[in-house]
Parts: sequence; structure tokens; C-alpha cells
Amino acid sequence: MNISRFARVIGLAVAVAAMAPAVANAAMPHRIYDPTIHGFVTVQPERPDTNRQLDPKYEAQVVAYETSEAPGTVIVDSENKFLYFILKDGMAIRYGVGVGREGFGWSGTVHVGAKSEEWPSWTPPPEMIERRPELVKYADGMPGGPDNPLGARALYLFDGNRDTMFRIHGTNEPWSIGGNVSSGCIRMLNAHVSELARMVQVGAKVIVM
Repeated sequence: MNISRFARVIGLAVAVAAMAPAVANAAMPHRIYDPTIHGFVTVQPERPDTNRQLDPKYEAQVVAYETSEAPGTVIVDSENKFLYFILKDGMAIRYGVGVGREGFGWSGTVHVGAKSEEWPSWTPPPEMIERRPELVKYADGMPGGPDNPLGARALYLFDGNRDTMFRIHGTNEPWSIGGNVSSGCIRMLNAHVSELARMVQVGAKVIVM
């Protein structure tokens, strides 16, 4: 498949995945056909917020992106709130993200050490519980689901063999995409992180700028 056709197919898949939750029951996942894998996949629900609409520039889209990094690399542009999944021939899929708020931003090169199953559980680190004592009730973990801050999927970022404790993950606050909002993790819409998790490989390089 040539790159222009591949880009159109990928663009159609991610656009459908991004738009479908708006017309589906927001509390229930649903399934669509994804031509990139020749099969049906689950599209995760978003929590709607009629007062804050997603800026169209943060929708999933195939764009030109020149880089010397190999296809399959993930590049996060923290300043502009974009994540790029690198394709071939100067193309990438671009997603809107939320990044670390003031004092929690970071940069560096890491890799995907592991990928979660759908709807991962979440355990706040001790430092977060210290800042927000109300989270102590989740010290042993919060079950996965639409109310969980990790959202639909999580990519665990490692530096060598060390878990950095930073994640690329979904969110139960879709209106936060495009903002400096997290404690250092990279937030994506549930539909977008589900798409990314299907494509990215464990071991893939992740560059946060």
C-alpha cells in the first residue's frame, strides 16, 4: 500500500474513532471496523462536556512531519500539545494531548516499557497522595473504568529498565486536552490512546520535547 493510500486509510480510521463517541452512548464502549488491522476494534467512550468543545486542531489527523526518527516512534511536542506517531515518507498521525502543569513538565527520551489492557487500574504515587490526601482511599489501587484517571489505555514509559512513573494514557476529563493539566503524564482522548496503543510497539522510542 503506498503512503498516500495508507495515510488516507489511517486518517479515516482515526477520524471515525475520534468522532464515534459523540454519537454513541457516552457510558458504553462500541465497535467499529479498523482497516489498519482488518478487523473490529473497541472505541472507548468520552465523558461529554457541552460547555467546552475540543479545538479541531486536536482531532486525530495525518500530517506531514519531517524527522530522522524511525516509523513507530512517538514524539510529544509539549509546547504545542501534540503527540506524533511517526509513519513512513515524512508523514505522521497527530493527536492533541494534555501535558504537565507548571512545575511538572519534563523532557527526555524514554521508551514504551509496557502497554496496559483496556481500562487499567490506577494507584496514585505516594507523592501525589501527600499533595492530595483525599486520594489515600486509592492507595491500594482504583479499579479501571470510565471514572478512572488513566482512562481506556496506558503506555508505561521506561528509562532503561526503570519505570519513570510517567504514562501516556486516556482521561476521564476530555476537556483537558490542549492544556497544562497533569502531574507529568501525557493525556489523550480515550479513542485516541486506544488507537495509539494498537499501533505502537513495546520498546518504541518516545521523545518528549
